[in-house]
Amino acid sequence: MIDQEKIKEGVRLLLEGIGEDPSREGLIETPDRIARMYTELFSGMEETPSTHLSKMFHTDNTEMVLEKDITFYSTCEHHMLPFFGKVHIAYVPDGKVVGLSKLARTVEVYARRLQLQEQLTDQIADALMTCMQPRGVMVLSEAEHLCMTMRGIKKPGSRTVSMARRGLFKTDPALEDRFFRMLEKRD
Repeated sequence: MIDQEKIKEGVRLLLEGIGEDPSREGLIETPDRIARMYTELFSGMEETPSTHLSKMFHTDNTEMVLEKDITFYSTCEHHMLPFFGKVHIAYVPDGKVVGLSKLARTVEVYARRLQLQEQLTDQIADALMTCMQPRGVMVLSEAEHLCMTMRGIKKPGSRTVSMARRGLFKTDPALEDRFFRMLEKRD
C-alpha cells in the first residue's frame, strides 16, 4: 500500500534539501500533488498480471499472435526518472488466447513500478508463460531513458532495446525471424 503521508514528508525534505522553501506559494501543494501522482505512477505495485491474464478463450489456432507498439511509461529505479517507449509482444497459443487488451494491461502492471527495462521485458515474458502457458513468448522493448537524455551523458534520442525469448522462440530461429519481419510491416 502506498503511504501518501511518507511521500509528502519526503517531498518536503527534498525541497528543503535543494534549498527551496516548501511553504512558498508555488510549492505549498507540491507534496500533496506528488503523493497523488506517485499513487498513480506506481499503481502496479498493488497489481498482479494474473488478474488480467486469467480470462482466456479456447482456440485451435497455433500461429503466432503479435501485438506491437504498446506504449508504456515507467520510472527508472536507479535515478527515479522516467523512461518510455514501446513494447512488442508475440506468443504462440497452445489451445488458449487472451483478449488483446490484457497484453497491454500486463505491460502496465510492470511499467507502473520502479523498474529496469531489462527486468520489465523479462517480467512480461515470464507472466505470459506462467499465466497463459503458450508454446512460446517473445517480448521486445524499446525505450528512451531520461537518465541518459537530461542528465549524465545527455544523449537525447538514444533508445535502448531489450528482448526476452521463451519456449519456441528460443529454439526455433525461423519463428524468431518471422517475429522481426512482422514488426517491420507497417500499414
